[in-house]
Amino acid sequence: MSDDTIRLSKRMTELGLCSRREADEFIEMGLVKVDGVVVNVLGSRVRPDQTIELTRQALAQQAERVTVLLNKPVGYVCGPAGPGERPAWQLIKPETRSRVDRSGYTFLKKHTHNLAPAGQLEVDSDGLLVLTQDGRIARKLIADVADYEQEWLVWVDGGLSEAVLAQLAAGVEINGVLAKPAKVSRQSDTQLRFTLRDNTPRLLRRLCDAAGLHVAQVKRIRIGRIALGNLDVGQWRYLEPHERF
Repeated sequence: MSDDTIRLSKRMTELGLCSRREADEFIEMGLVKVDGVVVNVLGSRVRPDQTIELTRQALAQQAERVTVLLNKPVGYVCGPAGPGERPAWQLIKPETRSRVDRSGYTFLKKHTHNLAPAGQLEVDSDGLLVLTQDGRIARKLIADVADYEQEWLVWVDGGLSEAVLAQLAAGVEINGVLAKPAKVSRQSDTQLRFTLRDNTPRLLRRLCDAAGLHVAQVKRIRIGRIALGNLDVGQWRYLEPHERF
């Protein structure tokens, strides 16, 4: 076997055609063509120069998959819930759909099937959470998260001096490692606005703690070009057809 070959499913994710799980499903269903020929054997390998495409049936299936934007409240977990925990996906139901939804979609029960978080938002943080059935979007916001600027509001106890702002902007040391500088501005005596491309768990809390600030609340208000807008806490809307990550 040539050393320059790669698993078909992996190559499909590299090309942004779908997620790895979806790639395996499409291959098994005979919905993938390599150089115009259907390939339906899992584990098949291809060369980087070969042309890979999805059939019309696979593209139609992808078109039916939805993505929703949720203003996650504090206290809800993004991933699988443990004993006594509340999963965020449970909030996706007709009665919590926001009035600002202009997508034109009719809510269907199947829209909640395999709806997974595209990235994380900590249980004690609130704000914009993306949940999707579309593996392409999930891959972008998880594997390629550094490509997407994220904007956050952080409330802190106590005053904010110019020296603290300068320290945060320059980067602070966390566990002996200098964190990447962040764009930060003061919104009020107790509120900061951060813009960064790093989604390291609890990063903002650790940054503020290293600068001597106690965090009271963290809220994500934007991912890439998609803003939280006027979604109320606990409500959601569909990603509209013209919106893109």
